[in-house]
Amino acid sequence: MSLLPDPVLIKEEILPTALDLSVVIVSWNSVEFLEECLGAVYEAADGRDVEVIVVDNASTDGSTDLIRRRFPNVHLIVNPGNMGVSVAFNQGLQAGKGKYIQMLCSDTIVQPDALDAMTTFLDTHPDVGAIGPKLLYPDGRLQPSCRTFPTLWTFAWEFLGLSRLFPKHPVFGRWRMGDFDHMTTREVDQPRGSSLMVRHAVWEEIGGWDENLDMFFNDVDWCLRIKEQGWKIFFIPDAVMNHYGGSSVKKVRPRMILASHGCCYRFFKKHQSGFLHALAIRMLGVALLVSAGIRYLLARLTPSRIA
Repeated sequence: MSLLPDPVLIKEEILPTALDLSVVIVSWNSVEFLEECLGAVYEAADGRDVEVIVVDNASTDGSTDLIRRRFPNVHLIVNPGNMGVSVAFNQGLQAGKGKYIQMLCSDTIVQPDALDAMTTFLDTHPDVGAIGPKLLYPDGRLQPSCRTFPTLWTFAWEFLGLSRLFPKHPVFGRWRMGDFDHMTTREVDQPRGSSLMVRHAVWEEIGGWDENLDMFFNDVDWCLRIKEQGWKIFFIPDAVMNHYGGSSVKKVRPRMILASHGCCYRFFKKHQSGFLHALAIRMLGVALLVSAGIRYLLARLTPSRIA
């Protein structure tokens, strides 16, 4: 349970007990994307019984004013401070009443048939607990969105640069799934949390996002817990969304580098056990600290070059 301050509920209403779909959007200072994001959601949801929930992490760029003015039917939750992605998504999950819940970051644009394709797939595959769509950059290029669950070896290949030198290698490129063209429907470990659809029943069974992983590796942890309970997770290319990618993160890039490395360490500490693993995790922690320090300095010195 989060010990952070209670959010401010801007729009409270009695919601139906049974809906087709809840769309939960987390936003922080992303007003330049919100209107397109919400407009696309309502267009894609046309004809469905849908609720849209936006959780705003104390934006200062006019995001909440835009929502009140342009989208008065949105269920808006405004937090008194930036509580992080995990807390915000958990607030949206708690508020959602839909049979399915579509998680979205505010810089994601849903294509017209995407929600229908995803809900239909879940309707016809009762053993599937969550699915991810195909993501495209705004210019139409494929945005790889699936990964296998990371291991300590994964980060050995990352630190040595082998995963980038040999992206399609069955060992070195396994974590990033460099050999997957994202053109076929298949079971996967982890689609991106920025566009993940889950069953309400899955959330009720396993709980929400781990709030100790406040910014990164929270979706990895959630997918791992989903699969540990026997649910399948699928990628379906028939559902397409455009994703700008990291729009909020890039605004505070140096700080997010430190946060990502810290979450990585906490993820492995949570899921690995035994003496050798404990030793390896400590070594990983040192390597992550050094890597974070170097990348932090580079981001501070040359922010425009760090993508």
